[in-house]
Amino acid sequence: MPSSTSSVITLKINGEKYTLPVDHRTTLLDALRERLDLTGPKKGCDQGQCGACTVLLDGRRAVACLQLAVAAEGREITTVEGLADGEQLHPVQQAFLDLDGFQCGYCTPGQICSAIGVIQEHAAGWPSAVTDDLRPEAGPPPLTADEIRERMSGNLCRCGAYVSIVEAVARAAAGTGTRTDTAPAARISPEAGTKEAVA
Repeated sequence: MPSSTSSVITLKINGEKYTLPVDHRTTLLDALRERLDLTGPKKGCDQGQCGACTVLLDGRRAVACLQLAVAAEGREITTVEGLADGEQLHPVQQAFLDLDGFQCGYCTPGQICSAIGVIQEHAAGWPSAVTDDLRPEAGPPPLTADEIRERMSGNLCRCGAYVSIVEAVARAAAGTGTRTDTAPAARISPEAGTKEAVA
């Protein structure tokens, strides 16, 4: 007789399928970390407040601690482990690395997944709480430091690497992804929300 409190599910994670039995109360975070050894998403608050467990579900960011594993069946799940293409880092990963968008690294996988979601949401024209012009014909707002900070506000960094995180998101959104030695780094001025060159 089948159990009414558990199911065998198949999750598609980072392009691969995993079949496992889970209790219906198992969160996606616990399934990833405890059952599948995908430890990139971190358990920070376990209440959806810190963003350390952020993953991408069908390309949109979601906190895995509030998502039930059974509800993720049939969806494309991407964790930080699935972002690189072999040895080639995702542009957001590279920008975080180049601009020191981390310190201890605990929140970094969630920050990176969230940043990818932010860039996609911005490109699609989704407004944020600080977007001035909400008319659809206005298109995406400029991706200022204020826009990035607001859009990333669900991801906490207890080390306080926010300045570098904002710069990394801006760099990745601009499509540069890597720092060159021949040109100054693009830096966002927090006061004006504009880019300025720094040596």
